[in-house]
Parts: sequence; C-alpha cells; structure tokens
Amino acid sequence: MSRVRWSSQFDTNGGGRPRAPRAMSRPAQSFESHAKLVPLYHYWTGSMILFPTLYFAYRMIVDFSMDSFALFVFGAGAVLATFFARVFPLGVQDRVIRLEEQLRMERIFPDDLRARIDDFTTDQLIGMRFASDEELADLARRVLDGAIKDRKGIKQAVTSWRADNQRI
Repeated sequence: MSRVRWSSQFDTNGGGRPRAPRAMSRPAQSFESHAKLVPLYHYWTGSMILFPTLYFAYRMIVDFSMDSFALFVFGAGAVLATFFARVFPLGVQDRVIRLEEQLRMERIFPDDLRARIDDFTTDQLIGMRFASDEELADLARRVLDGAIKDRKGIKQAVTSWRADNQRI
C-alpha cells in the first residue's frame, strides 16, 4: 500500500493548480528499524565541535593564556549549544507525541481505560505510539498492570507496528 501526500498547499506546477500528489515509498518500519540517525549531524557535526574543543582544552592546560582560555570557553559553549539544539526539540517532540497519543486514546479506548489515560507516563505514551489502534487497548492494559514499564519494552511488545514517518 503506497501513501500519497500533497507536497504543499501552495506548491503549483506554474499554472496555479496544485501539483499531483507524490507517492511515498518508504520501507516498512519495525522496532529494529525505527530509530533515525542523521550521519551528517550525529557524526560530522559532533566531531567538528568536540575535537577542536578538546584541542583547545589541551592547549589551555599545556600553555595557559587568556587566548587559550577564551578558545576553550568558546568551544565548550559550541558543544553545549549543539547538545541543546538537539535536546530541546526532542523535548517538544515528546510533548507533542504525548498529546497526540492522549487524543488517540480518548477516541479509541473503552470507558474503563479512558478514565486511566492520565496514569501513563510520557515515556509509556511515546512507546505505545507505534501500536496499531486494534492492539493499543490490550497493550495499555499490560502497561497499567505493570507487566511492561519502560519505553523500549513497550516498543518491543508491539506486534502490529504503526510507522511514524513524520518525526524529525
């Protein structure tokens, strides 16, 4: 089954009409393949920031001067900025996922489970986002009963995987 998505509401083919939708061909997602790794960010950017900072620290220790200290402080600031540039959006993404899953559960849960939606932690909701609608209520009961506690365990318990291709 291929998914179809409009590229943009305002994306036209020059004549003022919207372009035809583009088919989205993505491989099936599973627990083993759902993690997203961006090599340019995770390897190159991290290395380009970290290694010079370590060199600046070495220079500051071996031959202390205000210049070497200033370079080290600048490098440490760049490392922290790079770290928080990734961590802060992930926190926002977690909050959005929590809200989406709470709304989804309100829509599909039976009354007894709907009353317990607030009992789930954010990590549990994030883990359950991959469960299909048909499987979600049973998985939620197992989580609430304490059979599964952590995000990874919940993801591994999902049998009918619902892909999340919109994440950054």
